[in-house]
Amino acid sequence: MPNIALVTADAARDLDEDLAPLESALRDAGAQVATPAWDDAGTDWSHFDLALLRSPWDYTQRLPEFLGWAERASRCTRLLNPLDVVRWNTDKHYLRDLEQSGVTIVPSVFVEPEDDAASGLDDFLQHHRSDEFVVKPAIGAGSRDAQRHHASESDTAAAHVRRLLEARRSVLLQPYLDHVDEHGETALIYFDGQFSHAIRKGPLLRRGEGPTRALFAAEHITPRTPSTAERELAARALAAIPFGQPLLYARVDLIHDSDGTPRLLELELTEPSLFFAHAPGSAGLFANAVLAR
Repeated sequence: MPNIALVTADAARDLDEDLAPLESALRDAGAQVATPAWDDAGTDWSHFDLALLRSPWDYTQRLPEFLGWAERASRCTRLLNPLDVVRWNTDKHYLRDLEQSGVTIVPSVFVEPEDDAASGLDDFLQHHRSDEFVVKPAIGAGSRDAQRHHASESDTAAAHVRRLLEARRSVLLQPYLDHVDEHGETALIYFDGQFSHAIRKGPLLRRGEGPTRALFAAEHITPRTPSTAERELAARALAAIPFGQPLLYARVDLIHDSDGTPRLLELELTEPSLFFAHAPGSAGLFANAVLAR
């Protein structure tokens, strides 16, 4: 009887809607299951045959500590997704790697802690002329510390960039592709490299709203059938991951240009929500993939 840890965080355990159905599906398939927090000093990780990252959603403010834990856990159990994938995917600089591999991404510019906030923002606005744009941390999740700004509000945006830089956080600048207001995001979910299901996520960053203070921004989710173009871009993104394939799980988040061309927004390989509630049978499908590992 395999013993599996579904790794969470104390602040996220009651918020993770995927946790209960996955735990139930794994138990029904004959596994022992626990839901420890990643930073619980009393957990003996060698007790588990597999540690599956599900909702350690407070890691973004404690990344060195989280990666240190992941390295220690990897020495005494099997961590999925693996440590090298987690190290790469928890910092959005990975978007550069994907772009260099030919994946069509949302245009992305990074401003580093040693850079000047106003100059970095001015350079971005000169090269990416857009009425609106997004400022977000390069290490972040759930839209925390992310905000949509209008080009006429460059002083406010520069102050946002400066706050992040002063906290020694790299900043990601992206034009706001306003087609998302109508079409939303498409998230495609894969288990063992095979497409399982997709959802539509309504627009998260609304005009005039500041960054969320919650663990993650509230989301409006509905099922979606992805287009052929979306499936093709997702396949290219997965093929460009510079690690062994297939990964146990992956979520590919896409939005569309004004002309309807899909672009990669994020590639979620660490702790993505998998939205089992919107795809009947998907929790069992994923449980089988987990047990096969």
